[in-house]
Amino acid sequence: CWPLYRLSVLSKICFAVGGAPYQITGSALGFFLQIYLLDVVQMNPFYASIILFVGRAWDAVTDPTVGFLVSRSRWTWMGRMMPWVLFSTPFAVMSYFLIWCVPPLEDGRFLWYLLFYCLFQSMQTCFHVPYSALTMFISSDQKERDSATAYRMTVEVLGTVIGTAIQGQIVGGAVPDCISSTPDLNMTNLTSNVSISEDSLDETKRAYMVASGVISGIYVTCAAVLFLGVKEKKEISCTKSERPISFVEGLRLVTRHGPYVRLVMGVLFTSLAFMLLEGNFAMFCTYTLGFREDFHNVLLAIMISATLSIPLWQWFLTRFGKKTAVYVGISLAVPFMIITVTVPSNLPMLYIVALTSGSSVAVAFLLPWSMLPDAVDDFKLKNPDCHGHEAIFYSFYVFFIKFASGVSLGISTLSLDIAGYVTRVCTQTESVNWTLKVLVGWAPVVLIVLGLLIFRTYPINEKTREANRKLMQELWDSNTECETPNLERTTDV
Repeated sequence: CWPLYRLSVLSKICFAVGGAPYQITGSALGFFLQIYLLDVVQMNPFYASIILFVGRAWDAVTDPTVGFLVSRSRWTWMGRMMPWVLFSTPFAVMSYFLIWCVPPLEDGRFLWYLLFYCLFQSMQTCFHVPYSALTMFISSDQKERDSATAYRMTVEVLGTVIGTAIQGQIVGGAVPDCISSTPDLNMTNLTSNVSISEDSLDETKRAYMVASGVISGIYVTCAAVLFLGVKEKKEISCTKSERPISFVEGLRLVTRHGPYVRLVMGVLFTSLAFMLLEGNFAMFCTYTLGFREDFHNVLLAIMISATLSIPLWQWFLTRFGKKTAVYVGISLAVPFMIITVTVPSNLPMLYIVALTSGSSVAVAFLLPWSMLPDAVDDFKLKNPDCHGHEAIFYSFYVFFIKFASGVSLGISTLSLDIAGYVTRVCTQTESVNWTLKVLVGWAPVVLIVLGLLIFRTYPINEKTREANRKLMQELWDSNTECETPNLERTTDV
């Protein structure tokens, strides 16, 4: 515990900027990596599905591991979370850039992308898990943490806009030529008989490298702003019986805490729904709707709408509560998903749907993060003798989100392979188009319904949050033996 500490606006902005790299790189990879591997690298869909699934599965596995290591890290002059952020950044940037480079040796491309995709996900985990847990160490005041989270939500949605805009606009100006005549949509015949424009393909490869270079520069800048602008507050034990917990004990406590489990399960299903949409939307616009030259602008419209809707949802959750905001916001996506896959191809209608559904994207990806500190506080009240568990909570939360991403990318790419997807043709078979409709519309709708049913059972509403806040304040006030740390000592070893 530590005294209530008010954060300056500048500190909140610097903290929020630290969340941008995860969203910028995540949106670029989520929207473009699948179509990049299939149409630019010209990789077999089966091998692409292995890369996408194994990379995200590896990423998911590293989250609890990094969370445990972070929770056991010693305090340094930089803090306990900041060293992870600082030292992981150069390796994350290097591996991210190499993901978007096409190696000259065709035989080694599968291992190249698998290696650097897994390496980037590992380094990103070493950045994002401690950054997420840092929420609990910038202030003990719940309102200050909620305010900092609101800043973070705004910047992270803006990050998705930046990632989508940079990647989309740079790459969108160099879309590779498609093959208009395919007498036999067979991969072997297509590869041997159809001549592909190498100049167009080389231009597209250069565009992807330029976009990755720009995003890498932004990544470094955001990490520097976070490191220089945020001071991690050292927590002082307030109970005599506090003790560090082991990984197995932490896992047991986390999985037995009902509010946390229900929150994570609800997020798992809703995240899987929106990640299916995210991973296949570019393919859906390109092939099913036929808007090859416009899909990057449609994606940008969705992200801009999501950014502009953040103040509205901030007001809504303040007025009606976080749980209601998540439930209502995510529900709004269902009719728009149905319209997208049922209404005939129409570009103006697609832009209207993109603009109106963007707010649901913001709610699905960001508002649940503001609910996580409440579940952690609830755990603290029920387990006052445990400490050092914050990183474990956040790492398992991220684990399930990334697990959903890996499953969605692996299943969708493998489904396209089974349906008969052919690289870089102008039109796909009807089975491929039908598969894309399922992946973008019907499957996400079912998953959202399941997730919302779970969210309804989430027990922490506004009344419970206020009661927990008062109990936490009483706990801090009653611990007269708790050492009051001097704010000037926040950087002491």
